[in-house]
Amino acid sequence: MQYTISETSMGNRPNVSLPNPIILATLKEEGMRNLISRHYDLLAESKIKDLFPENEQALAMAKKHSADFFIQICGGPKYFNESRGAPRMVARHMPFKITPSARVVWLEMFAKAIEETNLSEEEKKSFWDYVDIFSIWMINTPEPIN
Repeated sequence: MQYTISETSMGNRPNVSLPNPIILATLKEEGMRNLISRHYDLLAESKIKDLFPENEQALAMAKKHSADFFIQICGGPKYFNESRGAPRMVARHMPFKITPSARVVWLEMFAKAIEETNLSEEEKKSFWDYVDIFSIWMINTPEPIN
């Protein structure tokens, strides 16, 4: 599949459509947790690894929270709301300096993780379309001027 990353500017808040619930039906909870775990493992080795916990326990908790969120937005149980409250993802990500280039790396690592799943091309596209637009909302820091 071609993973196209949408161009954007800081402060842009495009409409985002939830992924097709068939994704969770295909992956099941275990598969979604594996996808998110793989994504975080790739991020921990990436150029933006400093945005993620180094401590194994903290990283495992971040993986759990993220998987809970993605299970929920794919139509599964509301694990995230039950354990963390309303998602409010923009506010939750404010402590982290997320630049447009950090977003690109985050998406590149997600593309790799998605490719390792057994999702159909249509399911991959639905999931990708969600994370591509969702990630635009997380940008909160301009690129540094060199």
